[in-house]
Amino acid sequence: MIPSFKAELLKLGKRPTTWVLLAVSLALTELFAYALPYVSYLTGDQSRTTEGLSTGAVLNGLLPGQLVSNAIGGFPVFTGALALTFGALTVGGEYGWGTLKTILTQGPSRMGVFAGKLAAVGAALAVGVLVFFGVGALSSAGIGLAESQPLHWPGAAALAEGLGSAWLILAMWAAFGALFAFAFRSVALPIGLGVIWILAIENLVSSVANSLLTSLQGLRDLLPGANAGSLVWTLAKATGDTGSLAPGVNDAVSGPRAVLTLTAYLVVFVLAAALALRRRDVT
Repeated sequence: MIPSFKAELLKLGKRPTTWVLLAVSLALTELFAYALPYVSYLTGDQSRTTEGLSTGAVLNGLLPGQLVSNAIGGFPVFTGALALTFGALTVGGEYGWGTLKTILTQGPSRMGVFAGKLAAVGAALAVGVLVFFGVGALSSAGIGLAESQPLHWPGAAALAEGLGSAWLILAMWAAFGALFAFAFRSVALPIGLGVIWILAIENLVSSVANSLLTSLQGLRDLLPGANAGSLVWTLAKATGDTGSLAPGVNDAVSGPRAVLTLTAYLVVFVLAAALALRRRDVT
């Protein structure tokens, strides 16, 4: 597994798509979590993210105390979709290029390659989460200094919960994408189906369950996106920041239940992906 892990890390570092996905994710987070709200605060104009909030509340939501909720606010939907794309590309690319068969002929077992690949994806996501929090810390500190506000940072426990929750959400979505890639042995179809699931199907079920058919709330509460959004809501609520949250963030279920559900999804996706690779032809 260790040689496969090192090889996968090297490949991920050299692939431009890895850095493009990270850059796009960071750009979206900075735009919606910091840039647009700060412009709204400076100009006094209301935007979708600041509608109904006072200027003081808008500024408070940009300070270091809200670092956790700002850094991971987009993880349930937009950043999650990019993590799913990352997982699908990491796996599906091997089928498209025909390199998986070549790798397996060099000696490593299927499960060794599988474990190394998923471990590398998990490590890359951990680095990405640290980057998100680091860039968010710089942005919030810059705004606080520019507005002569005290810099009150989250406690160590809150920060650790935020980092762990962020990784869990992204790992779950990346495993979802990897499962699709192993199942369909391609890239385009897994990404297309995954993005449709996150942006269309889950939002449709949630919208219907909240308005027309409340009987669907039980189904909604089982969906991965709803649980990811609930986990982010729980972390935001702990810091008092629930006024300008991103799409997909909700209070459908409790935080502990969301953690258990997301962990269960991650385990199921990984086991199903391992079964797909073990039992099916790699060509």
